[in-house]
Amino acid sequence: MGWGNLFFTVVIAFSAALITYNIIISANASLKQGFPQPSTPLTIGSVDPIIKMPSESDSSSPPGVNKYQKKRLFHTAVTASDSIYNTWQCRVMYYWFKKFQNSPNSEMGGFTRILHSGKPDNFMDEIPTFVAQPLPSGMDQGYIVLNRPWAFVQWLQQADIKEDYILMSEPDHIIVKPIPNLSRDGLGAAFPFFYIEPKKYESLLRRFFPEQKGPITNIDPIGNSPVIVGKEALKKIAPTWMNVSLAMKKDPETDKAFGWVLEMYAYAVASAFHGVGNILHKEFMIQPPWDTEIGKAFIIHYTYGCDYDLEGKLTYGKIGEWRFDKRSYDSIWPPRNLSLPPPGVPDSVELCFFLLHWRRK
Repeated sequence: MGWGNLFFTVVIAFSAALITYNIIISANASLKQGFPQPSTPLTIGSVDPIIKMPSESDSSSPPGVNKYQKKRLFHTAVTASDSIYNTWQCRVMYYWFKKFQNSPNSEMGGFTRILHSGKPDNFMDEIPTFVAQPLPSGMDQGYIVLNRPWAFVQWLQQADIKEDYILMSEPDHIIVKPIPNLSRDGLGAAFPFFYIEPKKYESLLRRFFPEQKGPITNIDPIGNSPVIVGKEALKKIAPTWMNVSLAMKKDPETDKAFGWVLEMYAYAVASAFHGVGNILHKEFMIQPPWDTEIGKAFIIHYTYGCDYDLEGKLTYGKIGEWRFDKRSYDSIWPPRNLSLPPPGVPDSVELCFFLLHWRRK
């Protein structure tokens, strides 16, 4: 065997052993290790300047009172790469998190951006960040979202998380009001997605959720986000979520059926596998342009492009005379002076644009 082949074999074997080892210890070991910090201070260099983050509100507790015992606080965690696309979204998301964190009726505790690039970036001082290692090269097969469950495994293993609950959120979420802890009685709280259909794909899902675990209806129509779940429950779910995600991706039939929502199905399966059900909250978030009213929503998810003519009529499927689509800024920072939406667009679109634009001023 040549040295090149030998080296390649060793790397693959080591990568497989490393993931297996971390799965085992994340499920069984004490997960109270120190929170890693960058070896040297980082400052923001010549990047797009923005307005200052909101300052910390005075949330001091009386002597002898632990603030984490006053409410059922949850820790908000957002996984992200170090791309411009993810970074500007995280900055907007964290800004509005800070605006509502200490408001009345809020049970929002700490915040962590779980950066799965494997190295610190220039925003460590702006956004509380945990640096996670990405999957070994090639293991995600071009589906970068597979790094999300692996990043959560590392974070839960190594971080000192004071809250007893976790809110898993995403960079393209904008918090629009204080969020209470919606979970109850050992159940998670999750947003139901109409396109997550466990019953429709029962034959595929049985490959990962055996019949002895219960009916297929035990799998909720959710992804991992937004979900509020107990920290100890998530420590059990996360390694299974990672394993199921990788197994689904390696199964050609399952991979083809689930496509870009594969990792969402994997979380739903892992949650059911560990007996963690979820209270489904349709009011958890809205998704413009389909949801036109803000209603009781806590989060705006701007995942879909918004295209309108100048009379405020939706032209979805056709680039409108006015449009906002986050994918237009996958490699460049959004400009400061985005064009205002035309009169007549729905309230949800108007508010979403205002919060995005105001943050960019």
